Amino acid sequence: QVQLVESGGGLVQPGGSLRLSCAASGFTLDYYAITWFRQAPGKEREGVSCISSYDNSNAVSVKGRFTISRDNARYTVYLQMNSLKPEDTAVYYCARKPRLRCGLSWDDATAIDYWGQGTQVTVSS
Repeated sequence: QVQLVESGGGLVQPGGSLRLSCAASGFTLDYYAITWFRQAPGKEREGVSCISSYDNSNAVSVKGRFTISRDNARYTVYLQMNSLKPEDTAVYYCARKPRLRCGLSWDDATAIDYWGQGTQVTVSS
């Protein structure tokens, strides 16, 4: 069955870095766009970044600090997060979009067909 498993979260000081991984199984990663979302306590889930299949075109809401990448051979999508701030604290989810490309509505959660269980990222001194 389709599975998405996030890892790499944890506690980090402001200004630090983390790399999240999303391990995919049960489907051919090459054919899907993958989106990272996050949800902070008391807030709505928001799109963080999306990467399309084939051309790896991507969208990112946290410009200049977060970078998304994918390794289809390893069935993994990564989210490199640098210069982390306390407001980045949230549960981070990876999600499969049943499209090749992210598109203009890349952060539309209703367009997602599978979600991972999430990984907690806490930025605090």
